Amino acid sequence: MSELFIELFSEEIPASLQISARNQIEKLLSENLTTLNIKHKNLQSYSTPTRLTVKASDIPEKIKILGAEIKGPKKGVPQNIVENFAKSKKISVNDLFEKKIEKGVFYFAKIKGKEISTEEELSKCIPKILNDISWKKSMRWSDYNLAWGRPLRSILAIFNNKKLKFKYEHLESVNFTVLEEHGEIIQKKIQNFDEYQNFLKKKEIILDHTERKKFILNKIISICKNRSLKETVNEPLLSEVTNLVDKPRVIVASFDKSYLNLPQEIIKSTLQSHQRYFTLIDHKDRIVNEFIIVTNNKDEKKYIKIGNERVVEARLSDASFFWNKDKSLNLIKQINKLKLIVFYEKLGSIYDKTQRLRKMAYFLSDQLNLNKEKLEIAASVSKSDLVSGLVGEFPELQGIMGKYFALNQGFEEDVSKAIGEHYLPISIYSSVPKKPISYALSIMDKLDTLVGFYLINEKPTSSKDPFALRRAAIGLLRTIIENNLVIKISDLIDYFIKTYSEQGVEDLNKQVKKDLMIFFRDRMKNILKEKKIRPDVIEASISSHFNDNFLELYKKTIIMNKFISKEIGKNALSTYKRASNILEQEKLTTKNGPDAVLFKFEEEKELFERINSIRKAFTIKEEKKNYENHLKLLSDTKLSTDKFFDNVKVNDENKDLKNNRLELLQILCSTFNSFVDFSKLEGV
Repeated sequence: MSELFIELFSEEIPASLQISARNQIEKLLSENLTTLNIKHKNLQSYSTPTRLTVKASDIPEKIKILGAEIKGPKKGVPQNIVENFAKSKKISVNDLFEKKIEKGVFYFAKIKGKEISTEEELSKCIPKILNDISWKKSMRWSDYNLAWGRPLRSILAIFNNKKLKFKYEHLESVNFTVLEEHGEIIQKKIQNFDEYQNFLKKKEIILDHTERKKFILNKIISICKNRSLKETVNEPLLSEVTNLVDKPRVIVASFDKSYLNLPQEIIKSTLQSHQRYFTLIDHKDRIVNEFIIVTNNKDEKKYIKIGNERVVEARLSDASFFWNKDKSLNLIKQINKLKLIVFYEKLGSIYDKTQRLRKMAYFLSDQLNLNKEKLEIAASVSKSDLVSGLVGEFPELQGIMGKYFALNQGFEEDVSKAIGEHYLPISIYSSVPKKPISYALSIMDKLDTLVGFYLINEKPTSSKDPFALRRAAIGLLRTIIENNLVIKISDLIDYFIKTYSEQGVEDLNKQVKKDLMIFFRDRMKNILKEKKIRPDVIEASISSHFNDNFLELYKKTIIMNKFISKEIGKNALSTYKRASNILEQEKLTTKNGPDAVLFKFEEEKELFERINSIRKAFTIKEEKKNYENHLKLLSDTKLSTDKFFDNVKVNDENKDLKNNRLELLQILCSTFNSFVDFSKLEGV
């Protein structure tokens, strides 16, 4: 058994591209080895900024191809089809034989068993694998055709302790790895993966990204313990930094304590977002004036520490200047300046947007029973911080700085908080606003954006979403669901369409509401998938949902998924299945609902009464609905339907009685489908 490993050495590849390429090469190699019937074990990929490595072990040197009879075209087809079949199997037409099977006489090819070289097959498939790696952003260099994440300089390929020979674009595989050290290029011949890894370890390079991440994390936690600080680490930043270094050194640096008077978000943004440093916090969640740098180089003379401290000092000094300058600027007086900031060419300015939000505040506050004045104030000044120098310098702090400006100027806390939180959630995993004024403003802001872009037909496509409308829709739906809100989104859409029209925005899409409702339902699928809901349950819920109450859709889906494999769910499913199977076999001559006068048996009356009681329960006010009880009501019909089927003959000789009983089963199934579409559930 032999080992295969490949190293792709390039210029430094950004972290996000690295992760994607690492996952792709592992998946592609596994798929190709399986397709070629090459058995293997321990397939794993690794990456550093300059190295993308994949290895697999226990690979046989020969691939056994078993003999077989392969069915070809049917006798009587044109001769060229027969010839092409023979050619594809690398035999002559004379070597084909005829064989009669159940469907007629067919041509067959007899393939003899043989052994082929694994090395030869790998030499053919590896270049194809490399070519199949897709890059979100790629580069071409010199006069080469090769497009790679960053210029690819060398391909080390070893199989069975020898160089695996192949060519990929302008590069030929080699049996040595490359290392840049002190400005010099070092080449080291390699025979196997252990030798390769040991060489890198001697050079203090940690090839395994998981080991690198653990190493950095342990160093940070140790620093926090020694300083009696909170042992928390920004996970996304840790993952990014792990892929920015290959021989990590962790350095503690500091900045002037006077900058701790700045809002913490400014310090975090300066250190984490702009410089990729780790902030340190005490057990009261306050930032301290020390931070952590992860670098690739030793810092025996403290040059790296001092240099980075100077960078932080300069950025915090700028931030402090803007903070002191901007915090006293009257937010209300800044509103008119928003006329100079374009929201989108066809949708007017940011000022226009705030005026739409201000008008909507009156409308939505009635639906949610909120303080109209507070919501209107929050809407009016929600974007005022965009004209500040601080947000110009730190655009990622828009909204957050507005909150601090508002608090500094005496705005009420819930209004200030709403300004700070109205962009939330910023991803499918981030938190949503929880205070009434905050979530109301967040919903309005996102819906205004969605309606606007749909009005001018700037909708997302399958591959592009330049205005992040999917994120906005998911954020809006999550805010509604996680705050348990019943909102008439259709009415809000109509109101925004009206306000856009009043501002002179051209209506290029006459079915905005319809398009948006479809869009929202599709985004609900994403939300439900993240909750690990069964695909058939998602489909059953979405396909039965025709209104704009997305909280109802969410709750029904969660309950159905929870109980579908339990007795309640099984009883409901079997009841529906029994009735729907009969309806599939028999055709209704009318669909006017059953006539109680034609009921001849108590079981018919009992089932009809039970259906009506369920329908009545389904129509109560939203705040009183209990969807678990609703599913239980459907489940409990099993007793009545079992009695009905045991004692009542549906397919009666009397056509009126037969049709009436089919009508009864029809309203039974439609009642079930008003909860979720039971026909979409597996097993039905």
